[in-house]
Amino acid sequence: MRSCSGIRADGGRCQAQAMRDSSFCLNHDPDRREENRRRGSRGGRRGGRGRPSAELARLGARFEELADQVLEGSVPRGTAAVVGQLLNGARACVRDGLAAREQEDLIGRMEELEEALEQQRSRGPYAT
Repeated sequence: MRSCSGIRADGGRCQAQAMRDSSFCLNHDPDRREENRRRGSRGGRRGGRGRPSAELARLGARFEELADQVLEGSVPRGTAAVVGQLLNGARACVRDGLAAREQEDLIGRMEELEEALEQQRSRGPYAT
């Protein structure tokens, strides 16, 4: 059982087992560099997509709860107005964060497409 010949980001030697017929592990294999980059990029974009929706749902529930409390008279209208403004601020932060993440995702995807198109152009029209 051979160890990988790759060097980690911290400068140390990789301790993973090398693949059969190779001196590198799956992550350090130079033939898989582009595949690993795409896989890592995709994983970073997918993580946490459900969290903003859950946070928006939680804030919506707080708005409903606050409205019920105002209607039953347990929370004064002035206090509820201020709390509503604060909840609206929190909702705007979540919404803006989600929009920024989606923009970053689209930019990354466009860059990948542009890179693939450039590689295709550099190979020529008859390359297979």
